[in-house]
Amino acid sequence: MDSRETLTLTDTMDPARATALAATMGVDRSYGVGDPLPPFGHRVYFWTPEPPQGLADNGHPAQDAGLPDLGLPRRMWAAGRLVLHCDLLAGVRAERHTRIETITQKEGRSGRLAFVRLRHDIRQRQTLALTEWQDIVYRAADADTLAPAQAPTDQSETRIHHFDSVTLFRYSALTFNGHRIHYDDPYARAQGYRGLVVHAPLLAHLLIDFATDALGPLRSFDYRATAPLLVHEAATLCRRGNDLWVRAPDGRLCLTAAAT
Repeated sequence: MDSRETLTLTDTMDPARATALAATMGVDRSYGVGDPLPPFGHRVYFWTPEPPQGLADNGHPAQDAGLPDLGLPRRMWAAGRLVLHCDLLAGVRAERHTRIETITQKEGRSGRLAFVRLRHDIRQRQTLALTEWQDIVYRAADADTLAPAQAPTDQSETRIHHFDSVTLFRYSALTFNGHRIHYDDPYARAQGYRGLVVHAPLLAHLLIDFATDALGPLRSFDYRATAPLLVHEAATLCRRGNDLWVRAPDGRLCLTAAAT
């Protein structure tokens, strides 16, 4: 798939999956057919499952659907942007049209990198409901880890969120994310982490809920992952106006976001 080609997936947006996501996020809410989904709820739909023989050692598909082989095995979610045109509805058939916008390769301080930007347009009942840009970074297996930046401390509002391995496992299952760093502790430690890694989209989901509660319905949401947060670390969710971020207990910046 290149910038001129489109990969289309369909999904009926099962309300039971949205209800399971709410429970995973600690929200007592059930969904029925026609109910609006939460702003980040689309992430539990449009699965692209691979049989075991199609998986790499890390549990992720050995080759991302539609992407060329970049020769860089370490895959990380780098950033995303949502434009919310209208509500997505539970139990209503939807189509997601995906295309590659850019592939950029370069040498960075941590070694050779490749950045892939995908654009997803989700339509329901012939109407464009959501546009999402997803930035993925690919790195060499032996890439160095850069020192993380320190998070701002001038927030006007905070929330504290705790994680456990069950929550990470359930979120992996709901998003059909087989990457072992989120549920296989020995594997995560062998990769150089001090424990299980919290999903960047899970942190983004918490921030978009924070922003919605404070600002009302959103038109757009931009976020960028900057450092891993580990399962045993409490996340401090911070907000200052339309700017949001996640701070780890040692002060490092894990994710930034802007909401409008």
